[in-house]
Amino acid sequence: MRTLDFAPLYRSTVGFDRVASLLDNLLSAPSEPQTYPPYNIEKTGEASYRITIAVAGFSAEEIAIESRDGALVVAASKARPTGEAQPQTADLHRGIAERGFERRFQLADHVKAVGASLENGLLHVDLVREIPEALKPRRIEIATAAPQTPRIASPAIEGEAAAA
Repeated sequence: MRTLDFAPLYRSTVGFDRVASLLDNLLSAPSEPQTYPPYNIEKTGEASYRITIAVAGFSAEEIAIESRDGALVVAASKARPTGEAQPQTADLHRGIAERGFERRFQLADHVKAVGASLENGLLHVDLVREIPEALKPRRIEIATAAPQTPRIASPAIEGEAAAA
């Protein structure tokens, strides 16, 4: 496998640390992609997105959603009941995965999670890109100098000014 060194980027750029670290993280990610739980990413509007994750078997209390360091982290773990006697059952087939997970999604600048809902075993996380007013394009008016009236020199006016 070929490795890439991004150290020259750090020496010659200013303010692109996040991009270089994203590339480092992508290249150092395990070669086996994480496939559990399955998810969809949809663009629902001009600046809105939705991540849908299949979380069958988990309740809302067992799922944690956190936004930190430019990433959205969705984690879940099954709560193990304690104290009460467990019914003695034997699974003949266990096809519903109830193992815990942590799924990370890198978010672009100014994208933030605005809501989440759980319905029919699907967790929906709504995201919106909100660009701050200071970063939005703005029109800059061009100032013009006040028009000056041309001064016409006439010999009669100059003579009167010299006499006075």
